[in-house]
Amino acid sequence: MAGNDLGSLLGGLLGGGGQGGAAGGSGAGNILGSLLQSLTGGQGGSNPLGGLLDMLTKSGLMDQAQSWVGTGENKPVSGEQIAQALPDETLQKIAEQTGVSPQEASSQIAQSLPQVVDKLTPTGEMPSGGSLKDLIRAQNV
Repeated sequence: MAGNDLGSLLGGLLGGGGQGGAAGGSGAGNILGSLLQSLTGGQGGSNPLGGLLDMLTKSGLMDQAQSWVGTGENKPVSGEQIAQALPDETLQKIAEQTGVSPQEASSQIAQSLPQVVDKLTPTGEMPSGGSLKDLIRAQNV
């Protein structure tokens, strides 16, 4: 499944490789992979990162999202804030796909997303062009 591939790539980006288990490893990668796959409707070729950040910005998390893209310190976000920003059906789908509760899914997204966005935007700018998988692979090298 494409979500597992994306989850493995994200797990590697978070420092977990493909091993799984730790909250910062591929478990969080799988949850983020499911989130990003759900935002693209399962289409692996498009880059949903901008759409996700727009969704968070519209939910009142603009300062946090901008801090992750920028080159300064990353502002934290809570699982509750993530749960409020995401559509309920999206969070429920992610939880079902990854075998955790919606609360655990939102908590892991809150812990991992700032790191992932920060690593995918090392110059302080949103990447343009290329698929999300290509961007992650480039950072994992």
